[in-house]
Amino acid sequence: MKNTTATLRQMKGTDKKISMITAYDYTMAKIVDESGVNTILVGDSLGNTILGYEDTISVTVDDMIHHSAAVARGAKNALVITDMPFMSYQTSVYDAVVNAGRIMKEGRAGAVKLEGGQDMCPQISAIVKASIPVCAHLGLTPQSINAFGGFKVQGKTEAAAKKLIEDAKAVEEAGAFMLVMECVPEKLAKIVTETVSIPTIGIGAGRYCDGQVLVNQDMFGMYSDFVPKFVKQFANVGDVMRGAVKAYIDEINAGTFPGPEHTYKIDDEVIEKLY
Repeated sequence: MKNTTATLRQMKGTDKKISMITAYDYTMAKIVDESGVNTILVGDSLGNTILGYEDTISVTVDDMIHHSAAVARGAKNALVITDMPFMSYQTSVYDAVVNAGRIMKEGRAGAVKLEGGQDMCPQISAIVKASIPVCAHLGLTPQSINAFGGFKVQGKTEAAAKKLIEDAKAVEEAGAFMLVMECVPEKLAKIVTETVSIPTIGIGAGRYCDGQVLVNQDMFGMYSDFVPKFVKQFANVGDVMRGAVKAYIDEINAGTFPGPEHTYKIDDEVIEKLY
């Protein structure tokens, strides 16, 4: 079944949770799409996992469009949501709409995601009015990591918790169809989930959200530079890949690869004439 913003909203409050996973290329998109995931996030986390940056700040709109289009070509049923990168929407409402439009038109995304609460509501509202679905992102917002002073759990004080709840209400009112919460205490995420009528997706936000998202390199054990507390490695694909590459190198050196079954034949008479 094709997943849309409407089908995801209908899942809120039901027994079926929303599954989301990141992908940044055609091959991975095909694999996770065929596995039945509801939505694929083309996250600006590609700055870390694909491009090797220390953070997401350096990621550009063109980077996001390039990877979003590749993912969209591989996703047949999952809704593709693409991150708006740093400074593509913070500067003005006009910039936000133009860049969201480019990501939808050139990147073939089904929706865009942006970080921030009440301060970003004018941008959310304008993008939605341009017929572009918006997923909001609260809690630990990686594009603001320098302002936060590092990767820290958000909403732990009474004031911070109240602000997060108010931000959630505000982005819903502005027109966001879904909300990602990152690094938020589980009980606070539960309150937010019960307060808003739109689905909530947790990443380090506990069990009570309407769905969950993980970075695929984290859950597959492929990215070891930094592993957050909230990550569960469902497979150790990194070790499998390293083992496969080592076996490949060993067989090349031993002369066992390529074998007869991997080669093409030519008549001996042709070879004799060449000599």
